[in-house]
Amino acid sequence: MGMRMSFFLLVCLNLIFYAVVAVGPPTCPAEGSGCDADEWEGEFFPEIPKIKYEGPKSKNHLAFKYYNAEEVILGRKMKDWFRFSVAFWHTFRGTGGDPFGAPTKFWPWEDGTNSLAMAKRRMRANFEFIDKLGVEFWCFHDRDIAPDGKTLEETNKNLDEVVALAKELQGSKIHPLWGTAQLFHHPRYMHGGATSPEVGVYAFAAAQVKKAMEVTHYLGGENYVFWGGREGYQTLLNTDMGRELDHMARFLEAAANYKKKIGFKGTLLIEPKPQEPTKHQYDWDAATTTNFLRKYGLIDEFKLNIECNHATLSGHSCHHDLETARINGLLGNIDANSGDPQTGWDTDEFMTDIAEATMVMLSVVKNGGLAPGGFNFDAKLRRESTDVEDLFIAHVSGMDTMARGLRSAAKLIEDGSLGELVKKRYQSFDSEIGAMIEAGKADFEYLEKKAIEWGEPKVPSGKQELAAMIFQSAL
Repeated sequence: MGMRMSFFLLVCLNLIFYAVVAVGPPTCPAEGSGCDADEWEGEFFPEIPKIKYEGPKSKNHLAFKYYNAEEVILGRKMKDWFRFSVAFWHTFRGTGGDPFGAPTKFWPWEDGTNSLAMAKRRMRANFEFIDKLGVEFWCFHDRDIAPDGKTLEETNKNLDEVVALAKELQGSKIHPLWGTAQLFHHPRYMHGGATSPEVGVYAFAAAQVKKAMEVTHYLGGENYVFWGGREGYQTLLNTDMGRELDHMARFLEAAANYKKKIGFKGTLLIEPKPQEPTKHQYDWDAATTTNFLRKYGLIDEFKLNIECNHATLSGHSCHHDLETARINGLLGNIDANSGDPQTGWDTDEFMTDIAEATMVMLSVVKNGGLAPGGFNFDAKLRRESTDVEDLFIAHVSGMDTMARGLRSAAKLIEDGSLGELVKKRYQSFDSEIGAMIEAGKADFEYLEKKAIEWGEPKVPSGKQELAAMIFQSAL
């Protein structure tokens, strides 16, 4: 879920800025006559046409050059390989604010409030955006789409009202790729939700997740995500790590049970991240999270949502965490983004690296696709990008990048040279003794006898440069 954590830390500052500083007055005034949700007339994006595929030679920045939704590659339509999703929080709640500066984005439909009317207006803008982009999925946090109330009951009522509108607007073709609960912004979650040392917070977090799961189910969501931005610690001096991990496991166990109780057929996903905002987050990376699930008997209840920028923050490549999840049968969804190698935090940039996209798609193809998961654009505009059309340009670029990755992966698979190189590297294990080792039937005494019989082994070249050459030739 990336820098949505950082965004929510700035929400209060941003609202104050809108209300008090008033740099560049919004098109829709917060008070008096103006544009309540039901009074907005016309389109939110009147100058943006529906995005269409025009091919690689097109110079139109509001057209796809490589993503052709209906084109069949490796036996499947491109749209079905990707199942692209728009992230509500970055697209409609991102302001461009950061710890060093005030918001830079003033979308014409915003009125400077976090009111229920404003929430409904954003939701209408969201579905117009999705329609014009030509995708079928969206993702949300509960508190992104509806404001907090004074009590949990009032908050849930607000959420229900916005969700009812979303249900109406999405129709039969569009629905959430996943939903989730925001358990990191409110001060009550400063020590975490499922890992808070305060039992009242634990209970409140459970109630919030319960409601978020219900509305995700109601909207036809295909997955539900747990991102533990504050499920970790700042120092071990005041932390009982074992107890917190036990509590987190019991929390997730209760969620899995509630999923079954309400008849939700979607996949429960955990999204690993090493740190930020905590110094250490318990679901550090794919391997750590896999081990956690195995230890607590939850391995059959959850899969992983791998975010590329989180993987690099943990010291891995995105490809590494995808392969770790895949070989453990846990690859369920991808948050498609990337980070800046010159910075040490979660920058949530749209992926534009064709080589990285190709490696991502090699894992996805080996996985047989991601459904019921997909690719969520957990990515945001740069602070300096402030035009409404930039929202579309960024998504078009991201979708084209992933499409180029799929096309390159298909070339590699159809050519077969890279696969043959890998197969040849392990060919000695295709022998009788290799089969015995892989079946667990070769003990140390037997292997010692073979070592003496064979003498010093001949170690072949790894052909790493040839592998890189083959890979690059497909891009």
